[in-house]
Amino acid sequence: MKKRSVQILGLGWTCLLLYVLTPLLGLQGSRAEYDGIVKVMAREYRVPAQLIHSIIKVESNYNSRAVSHKGAMGLMQLMPATAKQYGVKDIFDPMENIEGGVKYIRDLMKLYDKNTNLVLAAYNAGQSAVAKYGGIPPYRETINYIDKIKRSGFRNSVIRSGSEIYRYVDEKGHTVLTNDYLAYKQHLAKRKKK
Repeated sequence: MKKRSVQILGLGWTCLLLYVLTPLLGLQGSRAEYDGIVKVMAREYRVPAQLIHSIIKVESNYNSRAVSHKGAMGLMQLMPATAKQYGVKDIFDPMENIEGGVKYIRDLMKLYDKNTNLVLAAYNAGQSAVAKYGGIPPYRETINYIDKIKRSGFRNSVIRSGSEIYRYVDEKGHTVLTNDYLAYKQHLAKRKKK
């Protein structure tokens, strides 16, 4: 029994040590470092990029090696069972972790009819807690979590999953509105070459 307590205490100290040393050792990433992945996943699964960034910021502060005291891992702090459910093989791989987390958010958006508070409550406390209380669980951690996400830049009470619209002027002087990010990116690349 004592051995198990020591192991748990050791894991807690390890997490604390990683939390303190991560920025000093340069292990912590930045929003810019993962923005490309986030944009691709946002388009692919129709989840707002700002919501994804807000969750990553609050969950791991852009530390791809983060491990919580409850066992959640990576940028989006996926539990191993959730990671497995969404096909994540390497939970610390940023692309896989973000994709798994975004797929989970997409499913929560469908389940809770895009109600941001319920999506975030389920992401933090689990779907069973939301079902048990018929809404946001009265857990201080979950209430604070929702507040942190909203303070970090995502404030919608209902998640909008429409495509982002890009605007540019083409070679002939016509204004182009498109939801095709690749076409927009190609246009920007052509302009830089000129």
